[in-house]
Formats: sequence, C-alpha cells, structure tokens
Amino acid sequence: MPKDKHNGAAEHHDAAAKAHRTAAEHHGKNDDGAGHEHSMMASGRAKKTLDQSMNAMKASEEKAKK
Repeated sequence: MPKDKHNGAAEHHDAAAKAHRTAAEHHGKNDDGAGHEHSMMASGRAKKTLDQSMNAMKASEEKAKK
C-alpha cells in the first residue's frame, strides 16, 4: 500500500511541475492573464502534492513499525 501512495504522490508532483512550466511559458510570452491562471492551478496542485506526500510518508512509517 505505501508504494501505491508514493506512486500517487509522484503523479501529483509531475502534474504540479507541468502546471508550473505552463505558467512560466505564459508569463514568458507576457500573457499574464493565462500565466496567473496557470500559477493558481500550479499552487493548488502543489498543495495536493504535499498532502499526498505526507500520506505516503505516514503509510511508510506505519509499515516500518510492523
């Protein structure tokens, strides 16, 4: 089960990174409206990533105790 949680966290990391890259591309093209929208999306994904990572860590700790 911890492996599944770690894989899920990794997928969230990838999604957050993609959203950050997309935001950077829009800001680089001076498309600040779309850049801001993607920055907000990236922020939300990063928060979900943190939650998934913490859950994965807790699952690993619980497994290690057994």
